[in-house]
Amino acid sequence: MLIGELSRRTGVNAHQLRYYESQGLLEADRGANGYRDYAEAAILRVQQIRHLLAAGLSSEDIAYLLPCAVGPAPELAGCPELLSAMRSRMARLEEQLAKLARSRDALADYIDAAERTGAEHYPPFDEPARVPA
Repeated sequence: MLIGELSRRTGVNAHQLRYYESQGLLEADRGANGYRDYAEAAILRVQQIRHLLAAGLSSEDIAYLLPCAVGPAPELAGCPELLSAMRSRMARLEEQLAKLARSRDALADYIDAAERTGAEHYPPFDEPARVPA
């Protein structure tokens, strides 16, 4: 099937499908006219890619995991290399969550301090701040 048909059947735009191909996630044959020609199995592969992207995996992670993917959800075989890659990704996500939590807490502290101080000590945002002489 041509890229437009794959796009229609998966709900993924052609630009994204070309990106998946450039990342080695999706394969297409080329016709004599140079058009991409996808096998029927490409539909399942796109579904797998979309689910894995939704899990926060990078295209590099997905390229590594796809050979172990079964079904549209997909299910992944639990080989040691695969589990190591997923645990590494989980650790990176946990680190990002902790950093966001620290940022949220710091911002909440600033908001609390600003509310306690009161607006009478600050010029309105639309007026330039006066620098003492």
